[in-house]
Amino acid sequence: MRRLSLAVAIATVALTCAAAAQGYPNRPVTLVVPYGAGGPVDVLARALSEPMRAALGQPVVIENVVGANGTLGVGRVVHAQPDGYTVNIGNWPSNITNGAIYNLNYDIQKDLPAKDLKEFIAWLKANPDKATEGTAGLGSGQHISGVYFQKITGTKFQFVPYKSGSADIIRDITAGHIDFTFDQAITSLSHINGGNVRALAVTSDKRLDAAPDIPTVDEAGAPGIYISTWYGLWVPKGTPQEAIDKLGAAARAAMADPALRQRLSNLGQQIPPPEQQSAAALAVHTKAEIEKWHPIIKEAGIKAE
Repeated sequence: MRRLSLAVAIATVALTCAAAAQGYPNRPVTLVVPYGAGGPVDVLARALSEPMRAALGQPVVIENVVGANGTLGVGRVVHAQPDGYTVNIGNWPSNITNGAIYNLNYDIQKDLPAKDLKEFIAWLKANPDKATEGTAGLGSGQHISGVYFQKITGTKFQFVPYKSGSADIIRDITAGHIDFTFDQAITSLSHINGGNVRALAVTSDKRLDAAPDIPTVDEAGAPGIYISTWYGLWVPKGTPQEAIDKLGAAARAAMADPALRQRLSNLGQQIPPPEQQSAAALAVHTKAEIEKWHPIIKEAGIKAE
């Protein structure tokens, strides 16, 4: 299971244009989700929208723009008027890994014998290409996580793509049709807590507050295999600093709200400390993630179909 974190800084996505934001905000702000309703990013967007509305004094309207593994939604914001009224809530695949997969026009189980991660890796090595991992398709977070896991552990298994995503993957794991997946806590914790599937590890150096009994990969015998799905907010390049500052302050205020923090914690989210809640910190993290993941994706030959 991948650890999730939520970045609350506002960064920019590249497309230059000038615009004024006098008295910002004086009308509703659109929060673009690059995936369908009910998914992890959508759930987070809707959790953020009310406290952000209170902070901004204007409605925050959710717009789901679906397609091409999130690239259409991100593109919608890239090409929007840079006035602070169109914001992208994205994640690791939509705003990081897609850049190495697509030609963009803008700058974890059927019961296996293994009962823990060490045994699982040993079983995979003894049975190459026999296990199956469910993914949301070529270039999805599950697919890239699997490729990275194979590279680090020296294992081989088959990828089974699903068009419908996590819900059907978990269903087929429960039914014994496939073996495992790398899933996000926000969609898998209820199944884990219900005893339908078994979590072998959290791909992080810290345990989840919402699932303290699940060991980290370091504790489970596969140190350093860190795969963290994280989220951030982006606006078009050229958006006035006043709008960026107010959006960032609204997001940070939302993250400081005790009720929202508890809700996100229950969903398996880890909120970064205040010093990481800045555009500069998000920019540094984005650069590090690109430098880590793009070579892995290109080496594996993952390309858009």
